[in-house]
Amino acid sequence: MSDGDALSAIIGKPTSKSRVVIERGPVTNFAIAVCDHNPVYRDSKAAEAAGLDAIPVPPTFPFVMETWGRFAEIQPEDAPRGNPMGEVIGPLMAKGGIILHGEQEFEYHRPVKVGDVLYGEGKVVDAYAKESKGKTMTFVVTEVAWRDETTGEPVVTTRMNIIHRA
Repeated sequence: MSDGDALSAIIGKPTSKSRVVIERGPVTNFAIAVCDHNPVYRDSKAAEAAGLDAIPVPPTFPFVMETWGRFAEIQPEDAPRGNPMGEVIGPLMAKGGIILHGEQEFEYHRPVKVGDVLYGEGKVVDAYAKESKGKTMTFVVTEVAWRDETTGEPVVTTRMNIIHRA
């Protein structure tokens, strides 16, 4: 199988399926960690004064939702097992080189807020290679579509570009 065929074969591969609970403590700690001192991220009265019905998350919080809001007992039974991203990146790393975090993108369909329970499904949406200064750079683009567990409505879609440089 050629490298191009191998890359085409991973497009559509599931990378995650999870349920997360958005809690006030992690949202507040994340806002502090990214030096965002806007009180709407920690004070429900400030959020209400800003016209919000709950404390919202900072714009880049979806990057960490699975780390700070994922509890084992509420995970879907059909979630991918093992290390799906390891299966995608492993063959690239077997060639040597380094992995870089390329881009991160957040497409909001509505604000994410404290109290939300979200269901996310991730997959590889693109994979391609480019030559740069005599080295091959492989780009793997993943996406997680997060939906409100109660309504099923889309909430936020995250996209991340992982780069392997041989």
